[in-house]
Amino acid sequence: MTSNDALTHPRSRSAFRTLRTLVGGYVALSASTLAVAYAMRGHTDLVTATVWIRGAIVALASLLMLSFVARAAHGSPGAFRRLRITSTVMLVAIVVIASLPGLLPVWMRVEQGMCGALLLGVVAIANGRHLRSAFAAR
Repeated sequence: MTSNDALTHPRSRSAFRTLRTLVGGYVALSASTLAVAYAMRGHTDLVTATVWIRGAIVALASLLMLSFVARAAHGSPGAFRRLRITSTVMLVAIVVIASLPGLLPVWMRVEQGMCGALLLGVVAIANGRHLRSAFAAR
């Protein structure tokens, strides 16, 4: 397969469609988290400085990943590489930060677990043999 054929292959298109869905869910969940934090801002036991900082970082990363997916789907090897790196780093950070006792309130641990589940799918698909092969041909 040529590089363009690899990206237009039905498996590639399906993979990018799934990546868009997973990352879109990550964006929606991240934005919702900031909205919930804002709504509960008066409850300082539930909305700490860590919630705001972590929430903002996750929301920003989710938007960046969405742009990486869009550009990678159009053939950008750099965007594909950034998607693979960012999703892996964010997944590891979520696992570590959510597991530290007392750092996040329970509601945000649950939200981070949901984000982690979405990112696990992104990491699995982006690092799968088919997409890696499609970009190796480029």
